[in-house]
Amino acid sequence: MIFSSLKNVLLSERSAQKTVSFSHEKTLCWSQFLADIKALTIKLNDFHKPRLAICCDDSYLFCVAFFAAVYADKKIVLPGNYQPAMLLSLSDHFDAIIHDGLVADDFTKEQLILPLTDKQQLTDFKFCELDLAKIEITLFTSGSSGLPKAINKSLLMLDTEIVQLEALWGDLLGDSNIVSTVSHQHIYGLLFRVLWPLCAGRSFARNDLVYPEQILTSANNSCTLISSPALLKRLPEDSHGASYAAVFSSGGPLNRASAKQCNTLFNHYPFEVFGSTETGGIGYRQQSHAAMPWTFFSGIFSQLAEDNCLSLRSPWIDEKSWYQTSDQCDLLENNQFILKGRVDRIVKIEEKRISLVEVEQRLNQLEWIDESAVLLFDETHRLTLGAVITLSEQGKKSMQAVGKGKFWIKLRQALRLWLEPVGIPRHYRVVSELPVNTQGKLLHSEIAQLFKKQKVSKKSGADNVTT
Repeated sequence: MIFSSLKNVLLSERSAQKTVSFSHEKTLCWSQFLADIKALTIKLNDFHKPRLAICCDDSYLFCVAFFAAVYADKKIVLPGNYQPAMLLSLSDHFDAIIHDGLVADDFTKEQLILPLTDKQQLTDFKFCELDLAKIEITLFTSGSSGLPKAINKSLLMLDTEIVQLEALWGDLLGDSNIVSTVSHQHIYGLLFRVLWPLCAGRSFARNDLVYPEQILTSANNSCTLISSPALLKRLPEDSHGASYAAVFSSGGPLNRASAKQCNTLFNHYPFEVFGSTETGGIGYRQQSHAAMPWTFFSGIFSQLAEDNCLSLRSPWIDEKSWYQTSDQCDLLENNQFILKGRVDRIVKIEEKRISLVEVEQRLNQLEWIDESAVLLFDETHRLTLGAVITLSEQGKKSMQAVGKGKFWIKLRQALRLWLEPVGIPRHYRVVSELPVNTQGKLLHSEIAQLFKKQKVSKKSGADNVTT
């Protein structure tokens, strides 16, 4: 298997019948892929809109649109999702939209729908080597709170990162097929689900795995899973016979229990990848024990700035300048580090600095709680904390045995061993799952709504607690 850079991947010598992408219904080969890109490129050359948003659910059609837009000299914009209000809010960033049936007919921008039904006769159009530094795409932060922020990346930055991924894990993945639960519209899925496999000659699935059962039934040694905590944490608590060549997780923290369960099911721990839209990949780990540190990707230089926040120099950000993050870290030997939370999640209550990350960690270490999300409330005359939690089986049994009132008292007493009184949440909601998007990012706006739907109950002589 020959690895190719993005600059000449469409020039690489591959068998015409080499599988590029697959679904249950159809397998698409290399010659078809090149023909589809050429046909769409010719169409886009006559499409006088310079900035093109791509919104495809089908990963094969997404790749066709991506490379056709590049060769037609279009500016590529990748909205994080296809919801009408979201697209409307981002519409100043693009002139037209190309999609595979996801966008409403009455959307205000001009549309081009895939697959093409009016393919022109192919001329002598030929692919050329790309100048990756001059080709930019626009991605967006996840938008878990507030309006997404536009992030511009050159294809050279993406290509440099892909080369690193192949050097690190290429031998492990071999010629495995790529299946995924995450969208190619975000940088993690864009790299791991479509562009890296394409450069390495690995075939990728056209459609998402949506349910935990699909993750289990798709497992075999000739497949690699690209996923996030959003689905990995929902895997059943039993054993499983088949394994993946590798499992990757990114988009949010993977709790220890989910990492262990993944190891039980598939005989190895997931490779967790830490990074962001702005930074690309920063580090990785396999969480074989609770205090497992992260390892920086090769080529990244690090130092600690104010508040022990990580500062980076990276070939997929800017090799010459330091990029300041809000991630607090401890730097270790052997190019490793420990994440300690984000400085922008430190709040001040009654003149005391409270880390929301630490409060969540203290909640999560209790035997009654699987996961938690903590947020700040600006109540009349004071600031307080609220927590949305998912109960473990032991937690459900304990609440049922002692009743809600006594359970909350017991929980608060346990937290007092670690936290000052102002750092203990006063309001609670119990949910079956924390609200997250497809990338595993917490949806803070939906979490806040959980507290608005029901008035906080008041009990004489006790803090406000509800479920």
